[in-house]
Amino acid sequence: MEKEIKRALDELIPGNKFSAGNDIVFIPDFEKSFTESFKNKVYTANEIAYCDQFDNPLLRYASTWAAKEAVYKAVKQIDPSALGPKKIEIFRDKPVGRPKVIIHRDSVKFDIALSISHDGDYAWAIAFIENL
Repeated sequence: MEKEIKRALDELIPGNKFSAGNDIVFIPDFEKSFTESFKNKVYTANEIAYCDQFDNPLLRYASTWAAKEAVYKAVKQIDPSALGPKKIEIFRDKPVGRPKVIIHRDSVKFDIALSISHDGDYAWAIAFIENL
């Protein structure tokens, strides 16, 4: 009887299959903390190449940081193990293309939808994740 009750509860109570994370960056404050050391510690070579191709690379770095943070917050709801900033890579197929995410960790299988926006002094990102 106990097993039947547990099975019924498992069907009624959804597991951590979906999660969401978001982040907002105030670009003037981000600029104050943006150093060469920070850049090399946080961003992958592909992300640096992407951001540096624009006239205002700081905006792209701030947007990418917001995206990494949004993904991190969503992933942590499903998988609490450590995940450093370089383990989350934001990439695009073309300069203004749709952002995509690679999690550089073998055991992780997520379907991630990511949206990045910026306006004035702010960059914002939201990530929705389905645990596969």
